[in-house]
Amino acid sequence: MEISALDFERGGGFVTVIAQDHRTGAVLMVARADREAMERTLATGEMHYHSRTRGLWHKGATSGNVQRVVSLTPDCDHDAVLARVIPAGPACHTGTVSCFGEPGRAGDVVGELQQTIAARQAALVHGEPATSYTQKLLGDRNLRLKKLGEEASELAVACADEDHARAVEEGADLVYHTMVALAAIGVSWDDVRGVLHARHS
Repeated sequence: MEISALDFERGGGFVTVIAQDHRTGAVLMVARADREAMERTLATGEMHYHSRTRGLWHKGATSGNVQRVVSLTPDCDHDAVLARVIPAGPACHTGTVSCFGEPGRAGDVVGELQQTIAARQAALVHGEPATSYTQKLLGDRNLRLKKLGEEASELAVACADEDHARAVEEGADLVYHTMVALAAIGVSWDDVRGVLHARHS
Protein backbone atom coordinates (compact mmCIF):
# COMPACT_ATOMS: atom_id res chain seq x y z
CA MET A 1 0.00 0.00 0.00
CA GLU A 2 1.25 3.48 -0.86
CA ILE A 3 0.95 6.18 1.82
CA SER A 4 0.10 8.65 -0.94
CA ALA A 5 -3.08 6.67 -1.64
CA LEU A 6 -4.54 7.62 1.75
CA ASP A 7 -6.68 10.69 2.32
CA PHE A 8 -5.57 11.97 5.73
CA GLU A 9 -7.24 15.35 5.23
CA ARG A 10 -10.75 13.89 5.20
CA GLY A 11 -10.19 12.65 8.76
CA GLY A 12 -8.47 15.76 10.07
CA GLY A 13 -5.00 14.35 9.57
CA PHE A 14 -5.88 10.79 10.46
CA VAL A 15 -7.26 7.61 8.93
CA THR A 16 -9.30 5.02 10.77
CA VAL A 17 -7.61 1.62 11.08
CA ILE A 18 -9.56 -1.59 11.65
CA ALA A 19 -7.26 -4.37 12.84
CA GLN A 20 -8.43 -7.87 11.94
CA ASP A 21 -6.84 -11.18 12.93
CA HIS A 22 -5.57 -12.67 9.66
CA ARG A 23 -5.97 -16.24 10.96
CA THR A 24 -9.43 -16.11 12.54
CA GLY A 25 -11.10 -13.14 10.87
CA ALA A 26 -11.94 -11.62 14.27
CA VAL A 27 -12.04 -7.82 14.41
CA LEU A 28 -9.52 -6.91 17.10
CA MET A 29 -9.67 -3.15 17.48
CA VAL A 30 -10.29 0.20 15.83
CA ALA A 31 -7.79 3.05 16.17
CA ARG A 32 -6.48 6.14 14.40
CA ALA A 33 -3.25 6.57 12.50
CA ASP A 34 -1.60 9.67 11.10
CA ARG A 35 0.93 9.75 8.29
CA GLU A 36 3.85 9.10 10.65
CA ALA A 37 2.14 6.05 12.19
CA MET A 38 1.42 4.55 8.78
CA GLU A 39 4.98 5.18 7.65
CA ARG A 40 6.33 3.42 10.75
CA THR A 41 3.92 0.55 10.16
CA LEU A 42 5.19 0.07 6.62
CA ALA A 43 8.83 0.43 7.66
CA THR A 44 8.71 -2.03 10.58
CA GLY A 45 6.02 -4.49 9.53
CA GLU A 46 4.27 -3.99 12.89
CA MET A 47 1.22 -1.85 13.58
CA HIS A 48 1.69 1.72 14.78
CA TYR A 49 -1.20 3.99 15.70
CA HIS A 50 -1.73 7.53 16.95
CA SER A 51 -3.12 8.03 20.44
CA ARG A 52 -4.57 11.32 21.67
CA THR A 53 -2.60 10.91 24.91
CA ARG A 54 0.57 9.13 23.74
CA GLY A 55 1.02 10.40 20.21
CA LEU A 56 2.84 7.84 18.04
CA TRP A 57 2.06 4.43 19.50
CA HIS A 58 3.78 1.15 18.61
CA LYS A 59 1.19 -1.49 19.49
CA GLY A 60 2.73 -3.98 21.92
CA ALA A 61 5.96 -2.05 22.52
CA THR A 62 5.37 -2.30 26.27
CA SER A 63 3.13 -5.37 26.61
CA GLY A 64 4.73 -7.49 23.91
CA ASN A 65 1.34 -7.84 22.20
CA VAL A 66 2.59 -6.62 18.85
CA GLN A 67 0.56 -6.95 15.67
CA ARG A 68 2.55 -8.20 12.68
CA VAL A 69 1.21 -6.81 9.41
CA VAL A 70 -0.02 -9.22 6.75
CA SER A 71 -1.77 -6.68 4.54
CA LEU A 72 -3.07 -3.10 4.55
CA THR A 73 -6.09 -2.33 2.37
CA PRO A 74 -7.64 1.15 2.02
CA ASP A 75 -11.41 1.47 1.71
CA CYS A 76 -13.09 3.03 -1.32
CA ASP A 77 -12.76 6.58 0.10
CA HIS A 78 -9.13 6.05 1.13
CA ASP A 79 -9.78 7.38 4.63
CA ALA A 80 -9.93 4.01 6.40
CA VAL A 81 -7.59 1.01 6.32
CA LEU A 82 -8.27 -2.67 6.95
CA ALA A 83 -5.13 -4.04 8.60
CA ARG A 84 -4.93 -7.81 8.54
CA VAL A 85 -2.48 -8.76 11.27
CA ILE A 86 -1.10 -11.68 13.23
CA PRO A 87 -1.33 -10.63 16.90
CA ALA A 88 1.19 -11.80 19.49
CA GLY A 89 -1.36 -11.40 22.27
CA PRO A 90 -4.57 -9.64 23.32
CA ALA A 91 -5.49 -6.49 21.41
CA CYS A 92 -7.52 -4.86 24.18
CA HIS A 93 -6.06 -3.09 27.20
CA THR A 94 -8.52 -5.11 29.33
CA GLY A 95 -6.69 -8.30 28.39
CA THR A 96 -9.30 -9.67 25.98
CA VAL A 97 -8.40 -10.88 22.51
CA SER A 98 -10.62 -8.24 20.92
CA CYS A 99 -11.90 -4.84 22.04
CA PHE A 100 -15.33 -6.13 20.96
CA GLY A 101 -15.36 -9.06 23.37
CA GLU A 102 -14.03 -12.57 22.99
CA PRO A 103 -14.36 -13.97 19.46
CA GLY A 104 -16.80 -16.80 18.96
CA ARG A 105 -19.69 -15.29 20.92
CA ALA A 106 -21.57 -13.42 18.24
CA GLY A 107 -23.01 -16.05 15.96
CA ASP A 108 -19.75 -17.89 15.25
CA VAL A 109 -21.01 -21.39 16.00
CA VAL A 110 -17.63 -23.00 15.31
CA GLY A 111 -15.95 -20.57 17.71
CA GLU A 112 -18.59 -21.34 20.33
CA LEU A 113 -18.05 -25.06 19.84
CA GLN A 114 -14.31 -24.64 20.24
CA GLN A 115 -14.87 -22.80 23.52
CA THR A 116 -17.22 -25.54 24.75
CA ILE A 117 -14.70 -28.27 23.93
CA ALA A 118 -11.96 -26.28 25.69
CA ALA A 119 -14.15 -25.89 28.78
CA ARG A 120 -14.92 -29.64 28.85
CA GLN A 121 -11.21 -30.38 28.49
CA ALA A 122 -10.26 -27.97 31.27
CA ALA A 123 -12.75 -29.63 33.61
CA LEU A 124 -11.10 -33.01 32.99
CA VAL A 125 -7.64 -31.55 33.60
CA HIS A 126 -8.85 -30.22 36.95
CA GLY A 127 -10.02 -33.68 37.97
CA GLU A 128 -13.75 -33.22 37.51
CA PRO A 129 -15.66 -36.37 36.50
CA ALA A 130 -16.55 -36.83 32.83
CA THR A 131 -20.23 -36.02 32.48
CA SER A 132 -20.56 -35.26 28.78
CA TYR A 133 -20.02 -37.09 25.50
CA THR A 134 -17.26 -34.62 24.62
CA GLN A 135 -15.41 -35.47 27.82
CA LYS A 136 -15.84 -39.17 27.14
CA LEU A 137 -14.19 -38.70 23.76
CA LEU A 138 -11.42 -36.56 25.19
CA GLY A 139 -10.65 -39.23 27.78
CA ASP A 140 -10.66 -42.21 25.42
CA ARG A 141 -8.16 -42.09 22.55
CA ASN A 142 -9.40 -45.25 20.83
CA LEU A 143 -13.04 -44.12 20.96
CA ARG A 144 -12.41 -40.67 19.48
CA LEU A 145 -10.23 -42.07 16.67
CA LYS A 146 -12.84 -44.73 15.91
CA LYS A 147 -15.60 -42.10 15.77
CA LEU A 148 -13.46 -39.88 13.56
CA GLY A 149 -13.08 -42.70 11.05
CA GLU A 150 -16.77 -43.61 11.23
CA GLU A 151 -17.94 -40.06 10.60
CA ALA A 152 -15.55 -39.63 7.66
CA SER A 153 -16.85 -42.85 6.10
CA GLU A 154 -20.47 -41.86 6.65
CA LEU A 155 -19.88 -38.50 5.01
CA ALA A 156 -18.20 -40.19 2.04
CA VAL A 157 -21.20 -42.51 1.60
CA ALA A 158 -23.67 -39.62 1.84
CA CYS A 159 -21.73 -37.69 -0.81
CA ALA A 160 -21.51 -40.76 -3.05
CA ASP A 161 -25.29 -41.18 -2.76
CA GLU A 162 -25.76 -37.43 -3.37
CA ASP A 163 -27.94 -37.34 -0.26
CA HIS A 164 -27.74 -33.63 0.53
CA ALA A 165 -29.57 -33.67 3.86
CA ARG A 166 -27.54 -36.58 5.18
CA ALA A 167 -24.29 -35.07 3.88
CA VAL A 168 -25.00 -31.91 5.87
CA GLU A 169 -25.62 -33.91 9.05
CA GLU A 170 -22.57 -36.12 8.55
CA GLY A 171 -20.45 -33.10 7.69
CA ALA A 172 -21.43 -31.46 10.97
CA ASP A 173 -20.64 -34.68 12.86
CA LEU A 174 -17.24 -34.89 11.19
CA VAL A 175 -16.36 -31.28 12.03
CA TYR A 176 -17.30 -31.86 15.68
CA HIS A 177 -15.31 -35.10 16.01
CA THR A 178 -12.36 -33.53 14.18
CA MET A 179 -12.32 -30.59 16.60
CA VAL A 180 -12.41 -32.92 19.61
CA ALA A 181 -9.61 -35.10 18.20
CA LEU A 182 -7.48 -32.02 17.49
CA ALA A 183 -8.14 -30.55 20.95
CA ALA A 184 -7.04 -33.81 22.55
CA ILE A 185 -3.54 -33.36 21.07
CA GLY A 186 -3.34 -29.62 21.73
CA VAL A 187 -4.39 -28.30 18.31
CA SER A 188 -7.10 -25.62 18.12
CA TRP A 189 -9.48 -24.82 15.29
CA ASP A 190 -7.73 -21.44 15.06
CA ASP A 191 -4.57 -23.34 14.10
CA VAL A 192 -6.50 -24.97 11.26
CA ARG A 193 -7.93 -21.61 10.21
CA GLY A 194 -4.41 -20.18 10.16
CA VAL A 195 -3.27 -22.84 7.69
CA LEU A 196 -6.33 -22.24 5.51
CA HIS A 197 -5.72 -18.51 5.48
CA ALA A 198 -2.07 -19.04 4.58
CA ARG A 199 -3.02 -21.34 1.72
CA HIS A 200 -5.69 -18.92 0.51
CA SER A 201 -3.27 -16.00 0.40
